[in-house]
Amino acid sequence: MTKAMRPGELSTAEIEAYMDGLLRPHLTESDRVEAMLSSPCVQNHAANLCWLPDDSLACVWFGGTMEGMGDISVWMSRLRPGSHHWTSAERLSDRADRSEQNPVLFVAPNGAVWLFHTSQPGGRQDACEIHFRRSQDCGATFGEARRLGDFTGVFVRQPPRIGPQGEWLLPGFRCVTPPQGRWTGSLDTAVMLVSQDSGMTWSAIEVPDSLGAVHMNPVPAQDGVMPAFYRDRCANRVRRSLSVDGGLSWSKPTVTDLPNNNSSVQAIRLADMRIALVGNPMNAEMSDQRRASLYDEIDDEGEAGGTPVLNATSGAIWGVPRAPLVLALSQDNGATFPDMRRLEDGSGYCLTNNSKDGLNKEYSYPSIIAGSDGALHIAYTYHRRAIKYVRLQRA
Repeated sequence: MTKAMRPGELSTAEIEAYMDGLLRPHLTESDRVEAMLSSPCVQNHAANLCWLPDDSLACVWFGGTMEGMGDISVWMSRLRPGSHHWTSAERLSDRADRSEQNPVLFVAPNGAVWLFHTSQPGGRQDACEIHFRRSQDCGATFGEARRLGDFTGVFVRQPPRIGPQGEWLLPGFRCVTPPQGRWTGSLDTAVMLVSQDSGMTWSAIEVPDSLGAVHMNPVPAQDGVMPAFYRDRCANRVRRSLSVDGGLSWSKPTVTDLPNNNSSVQAIRLADMRIALVGNPMNAEMSDQRRASLYDEIDDEGEAGGTPVLNATSGAIWGVPRAPLVLALSQDNGATFPDMRRLEDGSGYCLTNNSKDGLNKEYSYPSIIAGSDGALHIAYTYHRRAIKYVRLQRA
């Protein structure tokens, strides 16, 4: 490995200098290794990690100039077994008229690698479709993109899992347009997409009373009870619901003790049955920073439309700082998270998605996965300029 990455919040120039994919030791944490993934894009966001059949660790994300713009595409890099270098970013989607976002990789029981992602016109999440592509060669090449079902306005973010009878369960959420005005997220609800035929056809199971609970993230059950965790559109606390039938039906989401800023979290079950969750323990009670919505910098035609509208309010709360970023641990099936390890700190400024001028300072949209040796692998957005990867030898 090469020279360590400087600790603390990096400048845009420093981020770009480190974006070579090389693994670097942490200067003060001996069990931590990190890298900035290479990318030709100004903005990089929404990472997801997946172990491929050849034991490579793959990371997918979306990149372009700004979330919601037509040049946003899905990208992938991989860390091959024994390597100290993430590969150069490879583009996996390229529709100039659509913003292709929130990619997720899934290894099917037959070994095929599936890529799921959203595809939307401009800043219209309520008009998005879910697309998928399949690979038969460990993700080296993918077939043509196809639409998943006939769903409109359903977004994905978290990886699928296999149900009790072999069903494919893909968590999603409905992006609902208000009676007047544009989508803001205020009416979003959670849904589980279910396939009984290995991804060919899909139906939807609604999560009851889930207004504002999105990015549903189920983890394996403990004593027959499977928890799922949610981002909170109201920027209050991470929510949790429970399933006792393997993920086919769910209780109403209720709040945990972990603050949430209306930004993504992701969790896994560890070998010792604890739950490890990565996110920002920050909420609206801790900050008065507000913006109108996620896409207030994009006009109705999907073009950059100026500066964001600050201090606007709706049911959903946007703009609460996306920092610090922590690894939180639970020993009670996710009801409480008393133990935290800080991964990043800084202002978390997210009143703009502008990466070109280095204005955004968030640490967000984490992905976490465990290795066969128990090490934790985490990837997340760093100032919307880069995807950062961290490996921890212990939780």
